[in-house]
Amino acid sequence: MTGQRTLTLILSCEHATNHLPDQYRPLLAGCIDQLNTHKGYDPGALEFARLLAATLSSPLFAGSVSRLLVDLNRSLTNHRSPPIQPRDDLSSALKKEILARYYFPFRRQVEEAIEDNLQKEKTVLHLSIHSFTPVLDGAFRTADIGFLYDPNRGREKDFCGKWRAALAAGDAGWRLRRNYPYQGTSDGFVTALRKKFPPQHYLGIELEINQIYPLNRKADWLRLQHQLLESFVEALS
Repeated sequence: MTGQRTLTLILSCEHATNHLPDQYRPLLAGCIDQLNTHKGYDPGALEFARLLAATLSSPLFAGSVSRLLVDLNRSLTNHRSPPIQPRDDLSSALKKEILARYYFPFRRQVEEAIEDNLQKEKTVLHLSIHSFTPVLDGAFRTADIGFLYDPNRGREKDFCGKWRAALAAGDAGWRLRRNYPYQGTSDGFVTALRKKFPPQHYLGIELEINQIYPLNRKADWLRLQHQLLESFVEALS
């Protein structure tokens, strides 16, 4: 899949935690109760990311604050859903402080890791790990796992096809969908990175996991993690 280049894996988890530093709690006083919901973080995403990182000895870059404070997966040019939601008590200086403390360092670390591997003549597979709420605005999501990629980037499409097939072969009961519950080309960190790195040497893929498993179905969650890991290793080979 990668020609003469060695394939190297980089993992990121943008919505890893619901941590909110004390100094910023007054900013979110009206939505503290959302910290433990999908609006605050992606339940299960960090757990599976750590499993992958430990098993495959791959670097993992994980966000350190709640997405309610700053969404590391959103572009600054996204005016509909910006990294920091506008608030009356949020000054321009405070916004710049939050971005400088959390947003830019996180994204710079991942980007530098990719650049370092490309300079070493390696091909990078960047897997960004997320989870999604099973019900949004009253609508039930009809998937357990979503593989997000750019259909115009052949290697991303091929890899997701292999991973999906390997997972389906192991257990046909999982509901597996491509570019669902979001489009792989929607605004996100991976989408932004595709604009900087060539498709033959950078594969940007987002994995979306239904939160019903880490939150409510612990036995199935352990089985799903195991099968996701096994099928991912199979797709890599």
